Amino acid sequence: MNHRYLSALAVTLLSAAPAFAQTKPAFPAERIAKLAAQQEAQVIAWRRDLHEHPELGNQETRTAALVAEHLRKLGLEVQTGVARTGVVALLKGGKPGPVVALRADMDGLPVTESNALPFASKVRTQYNGQEVGVMHACGHDTHVAMLLGAAEVLVKMRQELPGTVKFIFQPAEEGSLPGQEGGARLMVKEGVLDKPKVDAIFGVHIQAQTEVGQLSYRPGGEMASSDVFNIKVKGKSAHGAYPWLAVDPVVTAAQIVLGLQTIVSRQAELTEDAVVLTVGMVHGGVRNNIIPEQVELTGTIRCLNKEMQQKVWAAVRRTATGIAESAGATAEVDIVNYAPITYNDPRLTEQMVPSLQRAAGPANVRVQKAVTGAEDFAFYQGKVPGVFVFVGGMPKGKNPAETAPHHTAGFFIDESGLTLGVRTLVTLATDYLAATKK
Repeated sequence: MNHRYLSALAVTLLSAAPAFAQTKPAFPAERIAKLAAQQEAQVIAWRRDLHEHPELGNQETRTAALVAEHLRKLGLEVQTGVARTGVVALLKGGKPGPVVALRADMDGLPVTESNALPFASKVRTQYNGQEVGVMHACGHDTHVAMLLGAAEVLVKMRQELPGTVKFIFQPAEEGSLPGQEGGARLMVKEGVLDKPKVDAIFGVHIQAQTEVGQLSYRPGGEMASSDVFNIKVKGKSAHGAYPWLAVDPVVTAAQIVLGLQTIVSRQAELTEDAVVLTVGMVHGGVRNNIIPEQVELTGTIRCLNKEMQQKVWAAVRRTATGIAESAGATAEVDIVNYAPITYNDPRLTEQMVPSLQRAAGPANVRVQKAVTGAEDFAFYQGKVPGVFVFVGGMPKGKNPAETAPHHTAGFFIDESGLTLGVRTLVTLATDYLAATKK
């Protein structure tokens, strides 16, 4: 998930957001804060271990083993191998009640770390035919550590819990290798929200451009849908010295790349919602003086409403095939939805705002504008009401514009912000269980 532009978002203080009146919480904030603080050193230790040993999507075997081992030590019912490498655990409270799920993603990214940390990643692997570094460049190591910490706290409250907590440690949020299915989509398909049936789900994401101690959220559409497009431009090969004998797919592909940009700049109603269209990969040719037969373009589309998404899909197909035809070439267009819009259920969000306030303090909880980053947490929200919250991970007093964004080699998290993530997960779970009647 790319959150680079969150730092530029205009925000409004929480006082502007309505909230349900709630009774006195069953688990006081002071008690949760104390228990979470007791876990801080362990949470940081887990995070550093995971950061030093990152694994790509659907390959999180070491991470999953660490998670499963600890959850079993807590006395939880643990299931492994869910959606390939996922881990799911159940904590049954001492009283009857609903089922709430808490989710963390586990995978790293094909990024070579540049941070001079004692626990920096030195892992190397093969990805898409290239040797690359592997790094937790989006903070999933912190998510796993925070959810393990939350499990520790909730186990200490087991007898008082009015219901069940399901812990979901998910692989492949960043996507799978070509031809592999994975992530939240596969977790849902394999029934992670059933047996027992989940009534609501919560998740958090660390944010490198938001100061530690702060939480942010948005009711409704919070993050964009994410689509992957692939365009195969097919022409006719020839010697580079005789281009008139060819139908040049390189030149045609270049024209398509430029043409696609007009979809956003001239065809999308940007006053209604943001749209992003990015070509991220261009593959074609093997030698300087040979015009190849084919060039392949791959990229991403981000939209914040479904109607706009369908219009953009149609425009991509129309633009690519039309430009190719004008050059005597052909273009095959394939578009696949990676993740739907991350949609925070408005009623559940309103209900849980006081919980966020209790976890961070009212002045530290803010409503943000929608962002064009994407999250496959949306697949859970498509089945049950869910709320996704951002947790600050930037050192206090630092300029967000000067911090390395997510998915880059210098991505950095201030670990002092992890305890707030633990408090947030625990508070959301306990408040939901206490306030919801089955």
